[in-house]
Amino acid sequence: LHNISKEFESNLVFHEVFFRLSKGDKVGLIGKNGVGKTTILKLILNQTEPTEGTVDVNDDIKIGYFSQFSELNGEITIQEVLEELFVDIQAIEEELFEIELALEESPEAAELARLLDRQAELLEEMDRREGWTYQNRIDTALDKLGFSDTYRKRPIDQLSGGWCNRAALAKVLLEEPDVLLMDEPTNYLDPEGLRWIEEWFKNLRGALIVVSHDRHFLDDVVNKIVEIENYHFQEYQGNFTQYIREKRVRIKTLERQFQHEEELLAFESEAIADRREARKDPGNALKRKLSKIKKQVEPRPVDKIITGIYGGLKVVNRLCQIEGISKAYDHQTIFRDLSFEIQRGDRIVVIGPNGCGKTTLLKVLTDCEFPDTGRIVWGKAAMYSYYNQMLEELDPDDTVTHTVNIFQMAHSAPRKQVNKFLSLLQFSEMDLEQRIGTLSGGQKARVALAKCLLSGAPVIILDEPTNHLDLESITALNEGLTKYKGVVLFSSHDHQLVQTVATRIIEITPKGYIDKTGVTYDEYLDDEKIADRRHSLYQA
Repeated sequence: LHNISKEFESNLVFHEVFFRLSKGDKVGLIGKNGVGKTTILKLILNQTEPTEGTVDVNDDIKIGYFSQFSELNGEITIQEVLEELFVDIQAIEEELFEIELALEESPEAAELARLLDRQAELLEEMDRREGWTYQNRIDTALDKLGFSDTYRKRPIDQLSGGWCNRAALAKVLLEEPDVLLMDEPTNYLDPEGLRWIEEWFKNLRGALIVVSHDRHFLDDVVNKIVEIENYHFQEYQGNFTQYIREKRVRIKTLERQFQHEEELLAFESEAIADRREARKDPGNALKRKLSKIKKQVEPRPVDKIITGIYGGLKVVNRLCQIEGISKAYDHQTIFRDLSFEIQRGDRIVVIGPNGCGKTTLLKVLTDCEFPDTGRIVWGKAAMYSYYNQMLEELDPDDTVTHTVNIFQMAHSAPRKQVNKFLSLLQFSEMDLEQRIGTLSGGQKARVALAKCLLSGAPVIILDEPTNHLDLESITALNEGLTKYKGVVLFSSHDHQLVQTVATRIIEITPKGYIDKTGVTYDEYLDDEKIADRRHSLYQA
């Protein structure tokens, strides 16, 4: 990227950006929602043009692109989609088979020599392209991404959004491009799928640019972080942890520089406002000025803002009883005999492999679907706020401030306090007046989260809430969910969110479930007894 600037409807996105991607680079592209991470990928793909500057891409390279919004569709199955990637390999196999048949007919010497020469060429080509293992590569990709035989044979148009995303991910990986551009590839992946894709990226021979909010993934995969900040690129060598350390040093350097300039400005301003006082006692004048500046720029601590908002929330002890519920689709059991109670203070994460029924369970609990057997009894004072439903039902003509402030908790709290709460979710004063329809996917997700957290409901339910969120918004979400006085029931692939928020873990397995309280997610994964029980359930 040479001196790239980009504007949308006179709104500046980037200014004077320079960037070079070389072989072996594995770049984590990060930044707040709306700063233009996806736009960078589209510039490289020539799907949009820069306002100024040029994008130079080597003509000899093959680029693969994965979008967090899958573009796969049609009546074809994912198995057929992946097999189509290897039609040239299949053509070689067919020709080799025909040569074998021809050799069995004892051709004359000249024809025999021609057939043998051609056979040697094709065998060499198959070895070079690792063509003998293409079916195994397809099976491995589908298996690691959670595709059962049923889902492999189902038309793509009949797959959910999450399954379409995984299908698109399998396709772009098996295409084996020289450069991979990946936009949130870890969304919807279970731990096994995540580990597999991490290993795949580590062994990548070309180059990678990945947009991701998953800190563990960035730590394991990338060797460079590029942060879009103040319309420019800030580059940091190393993984995400090294980026945090380097950025802290950079910020301290900037703060020292700013403090020196601030002192000069404060002294200058004080001298102009009251030259006599400054001449008599310049030290005290400077201290007063710096004190005022500090008071203006220092934000109120995060925990005080959140606990202030939640101060009036009242929650009863017993909220919901789930008794022996089961659910199946197309004669395939998703989960069976689930029984548990939801009580005040629970922060429950539902985990399990792809397709085990995590989303289905949350939909059943919110009456979006109904169980085949069993029953769900909500207490009289128990209301729930369902994040995913709120996201779907956002009114594109409404403003951010209006759609958030109509809720009970926001309505009863001082407007200034609510706005400070929204600022934690990265909403500026200008953002609050925007119409929902003009927002990016990540901004809409933050509006839905704000509505959930300010709803006043004793139970909030969230299915993969970190999808489409930037890292700062996820940190604010962590704080909000940790300090929520009510119940939090959620599913998530974000290791850090689960580790920070969850106090109770319900794992759904193919033949049962495990319910564990009082351990962290890391402790749970390391627990040998849990691992043995999980293994026996999966074997069963």
